[in-house]
This record gives sequence, C-alpha cells and structure tokens, in this order.
Amino acid sequence: MPSFTRRRAIATAALLAAPRLSPAQPAQPARPLPPELFFENPSFIQATLSPSGSHAAVVVGSAEHRHALVIVDLATRQLTPVARLTDLDIGWVHWVSDDRVVFRGYDFRNSLARSQGATQMQAVNIDGSRYRTLDHHWGMRPAGVGAQDSSWMAVSYWEAQDFGNLQLIDTLSARYRSVEHPPRTNHWLLDGRGELRAALTLREGRAAMHWRDAQGQWKQLRESDRFTGDLPGLEAVLPDGQLLVTASPGRDTRALFRFDPVANRMAEKPLVAVDGFDIDPHELVWRGDQLAGFRFVADAEVTVWLDPEMKALQAEIDQRLGATVNVITPPRRGNSPHVLVHAYSDVHPSRFFLWHRGERQLTLLGQSRRAVRPEQMAAMDFVRYAARDGLSIPAYLTLPPGGAKKNLPLVVYVHGGPWVRGSTWGWQGDVQFLASRGYAVLQPEFRGSSGFGKRHFTSSFKQWGLAMQDDLTDGARWLMQQGIADPKRVAIIGASYGGYAALMGLVKEPELFRCAVSWVGVSDIDLMYAAHWSDAPGVWKDFGMPQMIGDREKDAEQLRATSPLQQAARIRNPLLIGHGKLDRRVPVEHGRRLYAAVKTHNPAVEYVEYDEEGHGWYKPETQVQWWQRVVAFLGRHLG
Repeated sequence: MPSFTRRRAIATAALLAAPRLSPAQPAQPARPLPPELFFENPSFIQATLSPSGSHAAVVVGSAEHRHALVIVDLATRQLTPVARLTDLDIGWVHWVSDDRVVFRGYDFRNSLARSQGATQMQAVNIDGSRYRTLDHHWGMRPAGVGAQDSSWMAVSYWEAQDFGNLQLIDTLSARYRSVEHPPRTNHWLLDGRGELRAALTLREGRAAMHWRDAQGQWKQLRESDRFTGDLPGLEAVLPDGQLLVTASPGRDTRALFRFDPVANRMAEKPLVAVDGFDIDPHELVWRGDQLAGFRFVADAEVTVWLDPEMKALQAEIDQRLGATVNVITPPRRGNSPHVLVHAYSDVHPSRFFLWHRGERQLTLLGQSRRAVRPEQMAAMDFVRYAARDGLSIPAYLTLPPGGAKKNLPLVVYVHGGPWVRGSTWGWQGDVQFLASRGYAVLQPEFRGSSGFGKRHFTSSFKQWGLAMQDDLTDGARWLMQQGIADPKRVAIIGASYGGYAALMGLVKEPELFRCAVSWVGVSDIDLMYAAHWSDAPGVWKDFGMPQMIGDREKDAEQLRATSPLQQAARIRNPLLIGHGKLDRRVPVEHGRRLYAAVKTHNPAVEYVEYDEEGHGWYKPETQVQWWQRVVAFLGRHLG
C-alpha cells in the first residue's frame, strides 16, 4: 500500500487538532446498491441561522414535493412554512434581518440549460407575511447584506459575464438605489455598515483593485494581467478600515494578509499561511463587527478561528461528532445559546445540527440523504504522488468498500475547468457509485488545478495534452507500482476539460488506458476559438486562451497535435461519448464531429446525446441513465 495517512483536514498543529480515522469498513453488500441512491436530489439542502440566532431557515423537500422554505423558532421548536413555489424548488436562502429572508427559486427537476438556473429573487417575513418579488431578471445576484439589521441589501445586475452594476434594494418595497462604483466592476467589498469600500475591475486583459477613500473618491491601488497576474484577492473590510487580502509575495502559496489601502501597502508577514495549500477563504464568520474566523479548503475544508471561544467550541464539537468536517456557524450578534453545525465526511452526506451552548447538546435538524448508510460507503483519502518532472501532484483516492485493496480496476477521473479546484474531501455520489461497483477511483489535482500554489498553477500554461496529460498518466502508473491498480484494467473518464483529457488519454497512452468516457468534452481546441455559438467570452479568447492554452496561429502545430479531433485516427480503444444538445460552454458540435470522425475506423465508439441537458447532467433521471451506461461500458471493457 502507498505511504499515506487518512486525513479529513490538514494536520497543521498551529491550526487544527489531529484528525481521527473513520471506523473500518465492513464487507461490501452482496447486492449492488441502487443507482438512485447516489443521484437523487437531496431532501434537506440548507440550514442558516438568523442574525440573532433566534430562528433558523431550512430548505426541505422530497421526491413528491418541491423544496420549500421553513422557519424554525429555536426557543419553541415551532415550524412555520413561509414559501413554496408551484413549479420550482427553493434553492438558496439568506437573512436580511432577524425578521426577513430573501430566497431564489431553482428547478432541480429539469435541465439547468433549459431553466437558466433560477427565477427572480423574492423576500418574505418569518411569519409568512410581506411576500415580495424583488426582480424579474434571473441575473440579479446578492452582493452583501451589511450588518443584517434592516430590510435593505446590496444586489448586483450582471450586464455581461464578467461585470455588472451594484444597487441597494429595499426588500419590503422593492425600491432600488444605485451605488456609485468604478465601471466594469466584477467584485465588491462592503464594510460592516453595508457601505461599498473596495472593488475589482476587469477591462480587456487587465484587472485592477480600487479603494474608496474617506472623501468618497475612488483610487486605483494595483493592476495586473487579468488571467496570469498575481493581484491580491479582496476578502473583507476590517473594522479598523484595513483590507483583508490573499496574496503570495515571496512565497509559492497564497496566504492571508492585512493591507493598508491608504498607504497602498501590504503587511510584511501573513496572518495565516499553510505550506502546500493556497488560503482562499470561501466564507468569513463574523461576530458583531469582529472577524471570528474563516473557512478555506486544504486537503479538506478547514475553519481557522481567530475567536478563542469559538476555537474551544470547535474542539468540543469535533470530539463529540468524530471523523467529520464540522462547520460551525454562530449567530452574527446577540447572546443566543444556539450555534449551527453542518457535519459531513467522505462516507456521510451532509447533516445539520443545533448545538445548545448551555445544555451542551446536539439536536439533529435534518440530513440531506437519509437513505445513505455510511458503513456501505467507500473511504476517500488525500494523497500525493510525484510527476515525472518532480512536481508533487495532490489527488483523492477512493477504494471500494470491503474486500481486497490490491489489483483493482482503476478509473482515473479528471475534473473540468481546468484551472479550478477539482475536488475536496467529502461524499460524492458519482465517485461512490463507481466504488460501489468495485472500481478504485483516482481524482488528480493535476498541474493547473487551483489551490496548490503558483508553481502548480503556472506550470500548466500551454500544456493541454502535454505535461497536464502526463500528470494523469503518472498517477495511474503510481497506483500500479503500489499494487493497487491492475495494469490491464485502467480507464480514464471526465467531463468538459476532463472529457478532453479522457480523449487525449486514448490518443497518447492506448496501452495504459484500455477505454475512456468523455462527456461534454472539448474535442478540438481550434473549435474553441472558432465557435461563435459558445458562451465563452470573447475576452477569454483574445487574452486568456493565447497565454494559457496556445496562440491559434503561433502555436497552430502544437494545437493540432493536442486536439483529439485532429488526432481522431489514433483513437482505436473503446470510447463512450456523451453530450448535451443545449450545451453553450462546449457546444454539441464537439461531440458530434468527434463521433463522426472516430466511428469510421473504430467500431467500439458509442455516442449518446441528451436533448434537454446542457454543460453537464442536471436531471436525476439523466444522471442515473448515464452512470448506468458508464458502468456497463466499463464492465464490458475492463471486466
């Protein structure tokens, strides 16, 4: 077995207690678990505390009923349903004040491409009164709620894919008030009073950060290349007027720094830094106007507490719940005894608890997938292996539950993006489904994946089909050397960029990858430039793609050599292709053209097209059908 340890979070003594191991997994059940177990919509999808902690808003549903918004009085435990939409699910809720919430409807039963994801934003009081539709434009997004003590909130209307306008809206009257800001703003920072103080702007190939001074005047602080630059990331306005930013001066990974916008100077030493991982907070936790902590993803989701009381509470709840990630959210203000706990692990989907600080008791609010039994699930581990040039490649490895851990059929599952974080430690339905059918699953965070430092990111430039592809091959060979993977039973699969990589796996390594599965995958890099029916913004084609993928003219020879469609004659191993007819990111022509080119010489190519799907599968029935097709395909060609 490889030399790795099972971890649920990064073992950094300065930040966290040591992780605990999950219980040993029992033998695999004789009868395969039904695929619906892994792909049905969750029944409980959100719980969030009111600012004072007196109430909780929860979103619940079932196979028979759309997801509805329910308010829970935490003192009396009385439940008040306040919103249910006839033909939509409520999928996002946020508190504006103690008495009022805003929410948005989504369609969890139909294609994201067909429904465009969401309807207008709406608001309601916690007793069900003062129901108000706030807009008729699905592109309006929340941009901040300040201190959460009034009926006003900040919203943004997106004029294009990368910039918009900021406005304040009264959720009681639906009146708007414009907020002055620099043109082409992509990101806003509001202070604790809800006042706009900092902004990020994008113009062609450049990005810039701006600050509004005490006189209300905007000043540009710094500027960099939009796609390959190293501009500090705007995270928060602190109570003393300083900015909280992420940056990597003199180091490989991004850390958290204080930044003085008046002097335009960053602190010399970071507040928090972690070797091997970028700190990129996805949530800040406030108590009053003080920053109590923040969350980011290392090998798993981590909460760093700056508040000693919350740090002690985290340790106590971790001890009580065991080997799970326990995301604790206190009330924003007041002395409520309740805190919210969102607990999950690799084998346990999300559960939501209330912790009573006085009684020191946990009460279950709800769980996302009640039918999933953790003892039947597969363990996921964070691992690292060396690429051929010495770069350390992070990855997640999931082995089938029960039975032998040697000589297994292996699926290399490549994430999309590609310049995103592919995965993190937690329950994943598609991976668990593959593991339940006996496959080891490797999910590499190949070079270019975000969150692992500058070298890991920049070493991917112009490396589609080259070093980025070699990272995947090296991961499979590493598992073969460990005795985990059977060299004769290795497949490569993925969607979007992952679909591209699966195709290139058959082009470059047909002796290693016996078959491949590509859905909504890029088949031709030149078509990415040429397709006018794609939703990829023109600025990305003009400024991003030439630097990060390859120049259409200067690198034409390389792009031909690394485009699966141009190399279709070399694809002779079994291949399953899937595409959504409504795909606007990687248009369906990518799949159709590739299938037409491969089927002339390869009888083992299969193609399926879903009329009501876009860039990825959204409907539960599509997911069930697709993954049943995938495991049948793998079974035929891997055994």
